[in-house]
Amino acid sequence: MSRLMVTVAVSLVIAIPASAELRSLGEPGVRGGVVTTSEPIAARVGADILRQGGNAVDAAIAVLFALAVVEPQSSGIGGGGFMVVHLAGGPKQTFVIDSRETAPAAATPDMFQGQNFGLASTSGLSVGVPGTVRGAELAVQRWGNLSLEQVLQPAIELAANGFRVSSRLEGSITSGRLGNEIGNPAYDEARNVFRPGGIGLVEGSLLVQPELAATLQLIAEQGADAFYTGPIAQAIIDTQLNFRGANAQLAGRMTLDDLANYEVAIRDPVVGNYRGYQIVSMPSPSSGGLAIIQMLKMLERFPLGDASQGYGFGSPRTLNVMIEAMRLAFADRALWMGDDDFVDVPSAGLISDGYTALRSGLIDPDSRQGFVAADDPRPFDLAWNGQESQLAQASVADPETVSTTHFSVSDASGNLVSFTSTIESAWGTGLMVPGYGFLLNNELTDFNFVPQANADPMNFNPGANDVAPGKRPRSSMAPTMIFRNPQQPLAAFGSPGGATIINIVLNVAINLVDHDMTIQEAIDAPRISQTSANGNPSFEYGFPEASIQTLRDIGHNPGPTFNLGSVQGVVFGTGNQQYGAADKRRIGGVVSVTPGEISNSPPARGAGQRGGR
Repeated sequence: MSRLMVTVAVSLVIAIPASAELRSLGEPGVRGGVVTTSEPIAARVGADILRQGGNAVDAAIAVLFALAVVEPQSSGIGGGGFMVVHLAGGPKQTFVIDSRETAPAAATPDMFQGQNFGLASTSGLSVGVPGTVRGAELAVQRWGNLSLEQVLQPAIELAANGFRVSSRLEGSITSGRLGNEIGNPAYDEARNVFRPGGIGLVEGSLLVQPELAATLQLIAEQGADAFYTGPIAQAIIDTQLNFRGANAQLAGRMTLDDLANYEVAIRDPVVGNYRGYQIVSMPSPSSGGLAIIQMLKMLERFPLGDASQGYGFGSPRTLNVMIEAMRLAFADRALWMGDDDFVDVPSAGLISDGYTALRSGLIDPDSRQGFVAADDPRPFDLAWNGQESQLAQASVADPETVSTTHFSVSDASGNLVSFTSTIESAWGTGLMVPGYGFLLNNELTDFNFVPQANADPMNFNPGANDVAPGKRPRSSMAPTMIFRNPQQPLAAFGSPGGATIINIVLNVAINLVDHDMTIQEAIDAPRISQTSANGNPSFEYGFPEASIQTLRDIGHNPGPTFNLGSVQGVVFGTGNQQYGAADKRRIGGVVSVTPGEISNSPPARGAGQRGGR
């Protein structure tokens, strides 16, 4: 454990390249707070909130709304997300704010069966009840220093006055989801904003979004109820009735009651230990935290980081055991993981010492397993009193897409936020709510398209991710924190990337703990990923070719890929020194705040704030 602590305290001073002007907008090693995002504008917004006397929660929600304006292809108020919060003041606590979208009351297990994924994912049928706005309001009301109106103001100004389009936004505007659906003007709304006159906005163009500004202003003044009831709610319902093509079964099923009844969930994180560190991450309905902790525990018996034994960074043994752990975890994920408000997810069993030792025993550092299947963790789960069954081994395709965004925030008091937000695919469904300027998610396509539940003890499948009314679709999002002990955080980070999120976070955690990398080095290093039990791994360029060839020789078929995810991270050094790092795979923004910049008299909470802390 001492190696990483020394690295954090000493080496991270040079973690952020001084030449990367947009990525390094502050001084590393500060004590006033750090904001790391995928867009520099949003990082500046979060830092300004800290300077005004807001805490990490306030800054995170301000970033969330700013990204809805400047990175609309990846997240927004028509989607949802997961927020892991660590509070340092008073009785220290770490918890999760779950604003994941839910299936409407009229949802059925077979609603996607037989449907074309491309058409379904761009139609109203795939729209889940959005949770972002309700979750943001709750976070600020209960744990912020400022009001909802105050933290929304920067996003309102960005939408009303405009901002300069980034290179990444320009590249995303060519998406077919913004194309014109002949005969259906609903798909013209977003196109008219981002492709005015049929010409896509280019880098440096001024993008003004007056309808979105008015929507955010209404939420600031009236709270989340303005979104979940009234004219905005009716407009959401009307918009999700649209669909691509000629199949009316692709129309959405959401009602006004679904919106009015949406509830945010406050959850305990999933927690595990790895080489003396505590890993804290997102629980069900995400599979992210469980799978990451399961993989780390499977890998703990291997001396990762010890080059003398063949386990240096990028070595064949290191890459092979990582791939094999991914295969085993994704086999278990496909069968067991889903929304445990609806199904019994054997969470304790999946990350128990006994079960992970059993699964780890299948990994040989110098060979590839043959067929990998799920096993049964329930006997290792203290809450289970049943009998073992013969498990179904049918492979279920995972269409989870790779958009989404992540940001991390710390403040002068040592509070910490790791937040992953999404509308699922880039541009969600492509449906923008007319007159209100925001896109609707296509999150329900994260459910199984074909129902999997089977009670037959000879072919058992719990149907953990089958559609059900009010259920949250399984996610891979994994906002994560590493602690030296339960009251001393070390790092907070996460990533977009669909199912690859799980492996991206694993790569970064191993880089920090086992390979003694700084946070920027851990993020910049090439990554490897496999998101199925029996498919093929993908790797980013940068690994030794000899290592990749060895993987081929032992039976893997790795293929190159570009830009696995976009990690934004914050690390705490000694004496509350804070360091931020942004991923070069997107634009990235890091802004640090010194204690002297912070107002001693935070502005009073505004009228938009309801309720107390």
